[in-house]
Amino acid sequence: MSVRRAWTVRQGSGAVTWFEVRLAFADGARVEALAAVSEGGVCLEDVRGRPGLSLDDLAVLAEWLEGPLAEACVPSPAPGAPAARRARPEWPRGREGRRLVAREYRAAQERGADPVLAVMRATGHSRRASLRLIGQARDEGFLTPRRARR
Repeated sequence: MSVRRAWTVRQGSGAVTWFEVRLAFADGARVEALAAVSEGGVCLEDVRGRPGLSLDDLAVLAEWLEGPLAEACVPSPAPGAPAARRARPEWPRGREGRRLVAREYRAAQERGADPVLAVMRATGHSRRASLRLIGQARDEGFLTPRRARR
């Protein structure tokens, strides 16, 4: 997999950075994507696959891209500088943690930001773990039930 910063555009006090992402698989399949990363989250602008992507492939595409994009967004340390460890913020467990997850989720929705990404940032957990926490907050009654898919 390769991730290359394509360009950055300043917007007010923030910026949007576009990345070209290329994935190559052992069977010869490949995926190319253009991802826009900003304070509000990540948006895939363009995705192309050879052979074409199935719906199942599209569903896991975010998991494939999550780690490499996160690494590309973190600036490299200066040569000779000790590598910084990514410290996970303290987050309460149990009912209190699920209540805080719901609060982060709703606050992001009100701002128009990606609520899952907001929970990921607040907890320091991966997308999968954050989705599990969100589901637990729903089960606990802190968030409304998901709408039925048709």
